Formats: sequence, C-alpha cells, structure tokens
Amino acid sequence: MSGFKIRVVLADDHPGMIAGVKYELSSVTTLDLVGTAADSTELMALLGSVACDVVISDYAMPAGDFGDGIALFGMIARRYPQVRLVVLTMLDNPAVLHTLLTQGVACIVSKSDALTHLVPAVHAAQSGGKYYSPTIDKVVQGIELNRRSRNPAGVLSIRESEVVRLYASGLTVNEIAERLHRSKKTISTQKASAMEKLSIEKDVDLLRYAMENGLVTSSGGTPATS
Repeated sequence: MSGFKIRVVLADDHPGMIAGVKYELSSVTTLDLVGTAADSTELMALLGSVACDVVISDYAMPAGDFGDGIALFGMIARRYPQVRLVVLTMLDNPAVLHTLLTQGVACIVSKSDALTHLVPAVHAAQSGGKYYSPTIDKVVQGIELNRRSRNPAGVLSIRESEVVRLYASGLTVNEIAERLHRSKKTISTQKASAMEKLSIEKDVDLLRYAMENGLVTSSGGTPATS
C-alpha cells in the first residue's frame, strides 16, 4: 500500500485554479497529478497519452473541440470507462446538479468551497463512492426533497437544461446542434420546450433566467438569433 498512487488529470480553463489545485494536491502522497488541460481538446489528447485513474474537470469550459459539461463527460465515459470523474464547478444551480446526478456523476466539488475537498472527492471517486462538498451537498439535499415531493413541475430535462446553458453562453441553435451532435430541429424543439416549462416567451428572458439561476457564469454572452 505504501506505493499506491491515484493518477489524476486536471482540466480547467482558469490558470489560477490550475495552480491552486496543483498546490493542494502536491502534498498528498496518495495522489499523482499526471497532467493538466485548459480545454476539452487538450483533455482528450491527454487521456489518450497518459494513464489516468481520476479526472478532475470544470463543468463549463467553452473552448475546445469536444464541448464541455454533459457532452464532454459522456464522451469520457464512453471512451475511457475505467476513468472516474470529479466535477469541479462554480455552478450550484439545482438544474445543473440534477443533470449531473442523473448522468451518474457522484463526486462534485464547488469552487465556492475549500479546495481541500478535492482530496476526499478523488479518493471517493476512485473507490466508486460519492462525495459532495458542503455547498453542493446542500443543493443535492434540496433536489432529493423535491424528488420525493409531488411533481417537480417546471424542472427541465437533462437535454433541455444543457441546451439552455449553451444558448445562454452565446451559441446559436446551429452551433449547439453541431456541438451536441443533434439536428437543428431537435435543438429548437428542446429550447422551445424549456421555455414553455419555464413560462418564458422571449429569448432575453431565457438568458436572464440562465444567468439568475447559475446556468451560466457572470457574462455568458448574448445569444444570437437563429
């Protein structure tokens, strides 16, 4: 057991966060940070070239050839089923977290919490367990309460939530369709369905909803018409 190391790859598009996580993991004898990536292109290339046990990845990384969020995590699961995942994110919106939970992501750390939570999260991921940092755990408990209550009216589906997030980040319907490998008609239908569930009629109000509810961070951009 003395030589046991969990090989970790870190992906985040903020250099400061990369530096902070590197420092946090450097003193942990059971963890070995084998590479870092700034976007999905670098991450997928890295996973193809180094042995990795656990990926720590930001949820929202707009640049890169393989998208981010659920689309990226799904690709990692398909191509590297043996690799475990820890999601490190600023987003603590119930819709986003509900999407992650339903996709089987069991280890999530909020950037609002101390980076020390990454260490137990990585160990939990490696062993197939669950770990939520305090901010995430509070939201997850709320999700579980809503799930046990009557009918969570207005809750978006996984795909609707992802379409709204990407649209509010500034992508057109065509660009979302290309990124998620769906047809333009499907994306338009999912966007329209989300707006109906939220009782939203105008695109500007959809953008406001996404920003106010944490689906995009700060200034995600202005959606283009499509």
